[in-house]
Amino acid sequence: MASSKNMHVYEARKGLPNLWHSELIRTPVDDPVYCCYSMLCPCAASYGLRGRVLYNDWSRYQCCGGGMPCSGSCGEESCPQLCAVLEVTLCFTLSVSATRFMLQDALQIQNTKCDNCIIASMFFAQYLNCICWLVAMFTNVPFLDDAAIVTDRVADISYCAVCACLQTQHKLELDKRDGKLFPRETAPPPPQEMSRY
Repeated sequence: MASSKNMHVYEARKGLPNLWHSELIRTPVDDPVYCCYSMLCPCAASYGLRGRVLYNDWSRYQCCGGGMPCSGSCGEESCPQLCAVLEVTLCFTLSVSATRFMLQDALQIQNTKCDNCIIASMFFAQYLNCICWLVAMFTNVPFLDDAAIVTDRVADISYCAVCACLQTQHKLELDKRDGKLFPRETAPPPPQEMSRY
């Protein structure tokens, strides 16, 4: 059972006024290059996005976005970028989640039902994988060993795909925040003619 503090935060995030610039399911279409990059180099993408969330002011960095008991006691103030590298390498899922929660809180963004369904499906695949491996370990049914291997592959693929889409969604939102999605027009206005009347 979740603590009342966590439930309060969860309920508060459901009522935020804004939505993500790009839905999670559309991110591979909206920015396919970054989606491929975040799938092939997930830790580098996570590190870069955390820096952008902090406006590249690493003095504001806290391990796991301040959401874990170890946050603030990992030596972040003396070497924040090294701590960030360790976070994205050793606690990758937490780093993606922390960046997401920081963005949601700062920009008042809530998830859509589709986003929540995709994330929940990824978690379901992970849990199903774990259960299949446990059952396969304690039984001698060859079919269960094959099922465990199949669910392992499905869980890995869904994890990689969803994390890449999450990071792409974060990148697009940061592009919107920083004015990179809609560049300001700097071209001169079209020529005008004087009216004779």
